[in-house]
Amino acid sequence: MEIEEALNGFVAYLRDEKRASPHTVSAYRRDLTSLVVFFRERGSELPKNPRASAPRAGRVQDLDVYFLRGWLGQLARTVTPNSMSRKLAALRTWMRWMRRRGILETSPADELASPKVKKPLPTFVSVDAAKQVVEAPETDIAAGKRDRALLELLYGSGLRVSELSGLSLSQLDLPGATARVLGKGSKERYVPLGRLCVEALTEYLAVRSELRHRRTLAIDPHAVFLSTRGRRLGVRAIERIVAKYGALGAGRADLYPHALRHTCATHLLEGGADLRSIQELLGHSSLSTTQRYTHVSMDHLMRVYDAAHPLARARIPK
Repeated sequence: MEIEEALNGFVAYLRDEKRASPHTVSAYRRDLTSLVVFFRERGSELPKNPRASAPRAGRVQDLDVYFLRGWLGQLARTVTPNSMSRKLAALRTWMRWMRRRGILETSPADELASPKVKKPLPTFVSVDAAKQVVEAPETDIAAGKRDRALLELLYGSGLRVSELSGLSLSQLDLPGATARVLGKGSKERYVPLGRLCVEALTEYLAVRSELRHRRTLAIDPHAVFLSTRGRRLGVRAIERIVAKYGALGAGRADLYPHALRHTCATHLLEGGADLRSIQELLGHSSLSTTQRYTHVSMDHLMRVYDAAHPLARARIPK
């Protein structure tokens, strides 16, 4: 099978059978297309399996471990270990799909070692800083009320930025203080809405219609959060809003939406919530992802130490 044909079949599987998000499909296609381009440009130049009786001819069966090592060697010159690890994960998924379909007998990608990737601790801010960020918008105009409600949701319910952008009016249940969220892999979950979040959303929705397009009066009938032109607020726009109020409220112009999600999880953990509950709230498929939040601030750690450790409670002799 030609390599392009195999890639197109895999992308169709992700989109139509796996029901992966458009972002996931696009990422897999982008990562694997770089392999296809490299194969077409350099495949004949790289060492091949000594047992191969013919040169590589553009078939997916020609993607042996020797070629893949050459591809990774080329990547190592220009991309970070994180990017290499992601591309390698995409390659393994693709080849395992081909093996299940009978296109390949074995997956040579399974013979490749993954690069060592450092996993930094999640970025988060203190309770006071989070409060300052959330309360930073001026709520005397519709856009300010929108921004206050948006920040309340990000910090209060730990939504992903894509989940927030995709939120529709039908997914809100303000009397029940919950929202139905469509997460990764089209998985639905319900998240609680705090009292302040419900109040902020109620105030915003009362003036939401003011964000319709000034000239055409057009307005998205479904989206919760609208731009000043009446369209659904996109991910990049939300990122700019968070950075704006991060700078205004807490002096953190580098603040981004996922940091508020991290902050939500960290503060829940410090407040006594268990990991399983936090996993359910955030929509993590694996508990190992949630376990990243077991880091705690030094102040919290010192309070626990002072309250619990016998040496901390012992009186120091004069």
